[in-house]
Amino acid sequence: MVVVERTEAGLVISAGRKVSPWVRPFYTARRIWLHFLELLTYRDLLWNLVVRDLKVRYRNSVLGVLWSLGNPILMMLVFTFVFTVMTGFARAENFPVFVLCAILPWNFFSTSVIGSIRSVVDNASLVNKIYFPREVLPVSVVLANLVNFLMSMLVLFGLMLVFGMPFTRWILLLPLVIAVQIIFTVGFSLIMATANVFYRDTQIIMEVVMQAWFFVTPIFYPIEILPRSYEIFGITFDVWRWVNILNPMASIIANYRVILYGGASPEFYFFMRTLVTALAVLGVGSLVFYRYSRRFAEEI
Repeated sequence: MVVVERTEAGLVISAGRKVSPWVRPFYTARRIWLHFLELLTYRDLLWNLVVRDLKVRYRNSVLGVLWSLGNPILMMLVFTFVFTVMTGFARAENFPVFVLCAILPWNFFSTSVIGSIRSVVDNASLVNKIYFPREVLPVSVVLANLVNFLMSMLVLFGLMLVFGMPFTRWILLLPLVIAVQIIFTVGFSLIMATANVFYRDTQIIMEVVMQAWFFVTPIFYPIEILPRSYEIFGITFDVWRWVNILNPMASIIANYRVILYGGASPEFYFFMRTLVTALAVLGVGSLVFYRYSRRFAEEI
């Protein structure tokens, strides 16, 4: 078998023995790990893409980067007005804090995914001219939105002070929850960016999917109101349980709420299950992106 390896000097072709099916998964994992190490050598390019994305986003705007603070305030006011004044649906105490604990991580996820979908296609000229790990493109979108997310968290902290809500020691776990969301978001973004290279309808479909995903995620309502027993066609479902299992964002947002709104520690099993799901999505996304990235130039 001919083995092709990429080094700083370029592609190196060497002879090798046929890889056993039992060894192939470890061989593939090693190649992905080496590719990840290579990605770290392009951190300057990654940084420049993140800065570029932030500059483009706030170019010609009056408030500039302050929109990272203004946007969550406006959304919180709209949600509070609709679900407390107009409909009376909200029953949670300190509802502005309750909804902001969820809407901020959700916005981080949705804007990262929608932006990452076109990241490869929109940079076709760059992809066709020079070599660099293509993962840099969707990852840079996620990191740029991470900057906005971290800035918007200042609004949430300020609102907690206004409502007199305590900052407990469990807030020290917040970076771990953010890290889990980054892992999941990057993995999902890699899958979507790959799909969009070959099927340009991906962005249109995902915009609809994200709207539906928003409503099945406990953002403006507590997950506890979901029925534990609901019958469809004679089959009984535990809606609460299946939402937690099939919707990773529901679990991630629940962890934010427990730490910030509830001032308590997330359940260890619940948190670890969310972490394993995020790592699995990242693994699948990395494998899919790595496998098809060599065909990106000819497809775009």
